[in-house]
Amino acid sequence: MKVKAVVEILPAYSEEDDIVVQKTYLCECGARHAYGEPIHIPMLRQQKPDNDGYCLCLSDFIRPKSAINKDRIGVFATSASIKDEAVFANDEYNKMLLQTLSDRLAEAGAERLHEEVRKQIWGYAPFEQLTIGEMHKEAFQGIRPAVGYPCLPDISVNFIIDELIGFKSIGVTLTEHAMMKPHASVSGFMISHPKARYFAIGKVDEEQVADYAKRRNIPFEEAKKYLIANLNTD
Repeated sequence: MKVKAVVEILPAYSEEDDIVVQKTYLCECGARHAYGEPIHIPMLRQQKPDNDGYCLCLSDFIRPKSAINKDRIGVFATSASIKDEAVFANDEYNKMLLQTLSDRLAEAGAERLHEEVRKQIWGYAPFEQLTIGEMHKEAFQGIRPAVGYPCLPDISVNFIIDELIGFKSIGVTLTEHAMMKPHASVSGFMISHPKARYFAIGKVDEEQVADYAKRRNIPFEEAKKYLIANLNTD
């Protein structure tokens, strides 16, 4: 089995509940330059305060455009695959084991990639030295919220991530419903803010879904479909 990964560290800033990302290209001199229009990635905000009294949104952990020190964000994807996925087509037990192993390897690949980003590629924590136990406790700086996590529940964000980094480079395609193929694939963002942490969006009402759909520039019913598990039906 092989695990493949792709990551880009891109200029970014927050604009209320949106994270705005700028695509870049590498010129012959080795410098990166911005191109195209900035891409807005709408995020959802908690509607009920957490234990610390905050209604969090991932954009809270990205500096605004007006900040003196500019910010960046990591955009990534990992995938685990086997050369012949039909090898256990007639063996349900081993097929299930293969799928489970693939899922774990894709997640492990994302974790390993995150470490390399922190220490080398982005390099905001170059002297990090953690034990395996500390890694398990996420004692490192920053987070890597993946699509489908409680703080990033809308899987259609995959369409935006694909536009930014190109899933095809690691052999991943998207279905019309934004599901990744192979199934053992992970995508998401890497945020370096020292106080960044995971949280759950929880329930959202139709007013917030309508606002989100407007910012995503998609029909209300489409946004509602992707957020159905979070929709408050009371």
